[in-house]
Amino acid sequence: MATLSPQDLVELVRSVFPRFAGDRALAVLVDIPRDPGRDNPPWKARRALAFEWFAALKAGRVAIPLDDIRLVAYPDAGSNNADLPAEAFLLETPVPDEASGLVRAGLRVTFTHVFAETQLFFAPTEFSTTAPLKVAAKRFGFRAATMPGFAPSMVPALRIDYGEVARRVDALKSRLDEAVRADIRFLVAGRLEYAVRFDLRHRTAHASTGRFPEAGTAGNLPSGEAYIVPYEGEKGETSGTAGVLPVEIEGEVVLFTVEANKAVRVEGDGPAAAAEREHLRREPAYGNMAELGFGVLGAFGLAPVGEILLDEKLGLHVAFGRSEHFGGAVGPKDFSSPAEVVHLDRIYIPESMPRVAVRSVTLAYPDGRTETIMSAGRYSIFG
Repeated sequence: MATLSPQDLVELVRSVFPRFAGDRALAVLVDIPRDPGRDNPPWKARRALAFEWFAALKAGRVAIPLDDIRLVAYPDAGSNNADLPAEAFLLETPVPDEASGLVRAGLRVTFTHVFAETQLFFAPTEFSTTAPLKVAAKRFGFRAATMPGFAPSMVPALRIDYGEVARRVDALKSRLDEAVRADIRFLVAGRLEYAVRFDLRHRTAHASTGRFPEAGTAGNLPSGEAYIVPYEGEKGETSGTAGVLPVEIEGEVVLFTVEANKAVRVEGDGPAAAAEREHLRREPAYGNMAELGFGVLGAFGLAPVGEILLDEKLGLHVAFGRSEHFGGAVGPKDFSSPAEVVHLDRIYIPESMPRVAVRSVTLAYPDGRTETIMSAGRYSIFG
């Protein structure tokens, strides 16, 4: 099983977080099941990994150099990118298997205190913390590498040439910044074609290169993607994002009709389509087209591992739901409760969606030029 040695971890901190004069403390952030019935073996292993990283980094903190390494545990938020609870616990011992044990195991603190006193974060959690940490990083000025679903199978993705990753990501970002729309054609079962036009006006893209050289930033690790929030209509002009988006869910192709950047109808006869219809009925904000992302790691010999954290970085992906953490307009206030807040990526690679292929991605620019950046599922712009 691939692992990171203590020296690997020290070098990882140095690589991910270029040294700032004010860097004093790094926290390893980990979520603990509120309901033991929701626990699972990968989550249990991730909690053990969080303590292992904490202990190794604490022993090597002088070499980084940092004054303090902290292990911060909290009751799970219940869904990806939901807001964090108000309080957490500082631990020195292995984390308990359920949240009820935190009171006995650690020192209760507020997240406000943790954020104010910590400059760097690793967050190998079950539920993604990317959205709340992005929001908090802007307020408190810390830097955070979010690692939801991290597993030992992802270790090779921490050892690739991130210089070349950055070159490709930056090339995509510059194109997305300039583009006013993206036209994507999909082929289902080798014969049925569907298309979606994403409105990219009034937006700039984000480059996620796996390094955090600026204060007040948070994002995924492993990384390697450029992404943008489609225009959501908040400026008073209707969004032009529209079409039919096919998504393969557990072997079933579900068709989402998109109008004005929102999924408004779901077609399909199977259980996945029924579940998506109910989700959309219950939470209309879930239907927001929250992200158009372009991962580049597929060209580096990496394979999917069954976790969104890595798999979305392998190719094209489209996210539903929350977008305000990426500069969009839809946030927790648009959902019925904190537990319903979600940002969910759908990943268009053969291993995730064998029946749905990306036929082409074409960007349109303000001067009338068009450029096909992806054809038959592969980028056509990298030498």
